[in-house]
Amino acid sequence: EVQLVESGGGLVQAGGSLRLSCAASGFTFDDYAIGWFRQVPGKEREGVSCMRSSDGSTYYADSVKGRFTISSDDAKNTVYLQMNSLKPEDTAVYYCAAREGPSSEDVGRYDSWGRGAQVTVFS
Repeated sequence: EVQLVESGGGLVQAGGSLRLSCAASGFTFDDYAIGWFRQVPGKEREGVSCMRSSDGSTYYADSVKGRFTISSDDAKNTVYLQMNSLKPEDTAVYYCAAREGPSSEDVGRYDSWGRGAQVTVFS
């Protein structure tokens, strides 16, 4: 059974940093892409970043390019999202998700999801 557990969310002042972690289990890490998505109430879930460690491919939404970095520790089956220079508009519930195959920023292509981690950025 695929399981994804996010951690590292919290409350931070604008300009600050947080690192989210996504601990994955139940599947062969190399065969899967991991994505980070976020959602605010009343809006659709949007792709933030994704990667597939086996081919090194990464994607970043324009809104986070240059501020967020996705990485992985394959030995720990964990993917990280380092978020720097945070802005109030980054406030959302952040989810990690997994799909077998290439990485994609398309929410609909992922079939396994974590429960989410709240990130709140205040000015």
